Amino acid sequence: MGVKAKIAPSMLSSDFANLASEAQRMLDCGADWLHMDIMDGHFVPNLTIGPPVIESLRKHTKAYLDCHLMVTDPFAYVEPLGKAGASGFTFHVEVCKDNWQELVEKVKSKGMRPGVSLKPGTPIEEVYPLVEAENPVEMVLVMTVEPGFGGQKFMPEMMDKVRALRKKYPTLDIEVDGGLGPSTIDAAAEAGANCIVAGSSVFGAPDPAQVISLMR
Repeated sequence: MGVKAKIAPSMLSSDFANLASEAQRMLDCGADWLHMDIMDGHFVPNLTIGPPVIESLRKHTKAYLDCHLMVTDPFAYVEPLGKAGASGFTFHVEVCKDNWQELVEKVKSKGMRPGVSLKPGTPIEEVYPLVEAENPVEMVLVMTVEPGFGGQKFMPEMMDKVRALRKKYPTLDIEVDGGLGPSTIDAAAEAGANCIVAGSSVFGAPDPAQVISLMR
């Protein structure tokens, strides 16, 4: 398979008061990416971090900052996140059914890698046009919990979406997020996911490095 395993600890589960040292700790433990959950309190009920925090963290790390935008208006975030130093910009298909082409172009023009995410209730077919476009997204994030809060239970029925994607797109980066850890990694990997977001299972472990290497 032409895709590489990437483990992205979800910084939502970290100690936000010590974000820089938590980021470094994860990289020292073998993390490939750092997953940053950007929520606007509108698309999802929770309010987390935004461009100023990404900008502050960027001063302390060269890591790939994998930003997942659970926001109603992703367009408003392109310029500030590009300036802040975000690496990946994953928006939700549910909020840009008609204007995603323009969004993908803008994201790329700011030097970020575009991705698209979908909630558990959204059919996988909705992202196919974005992967097959002339100017495509470069990653699909399949939510394996309802977005908005950490610590939820993995939804194994979402693996059908991952299987369908992997069958159609053998070289696509397919990310899964929600309830991933040692007990659910087999199902995700077997279905074809290669980018694994893990929060509580990594940050709550006595030995995060061991959990990261087990998942990889």
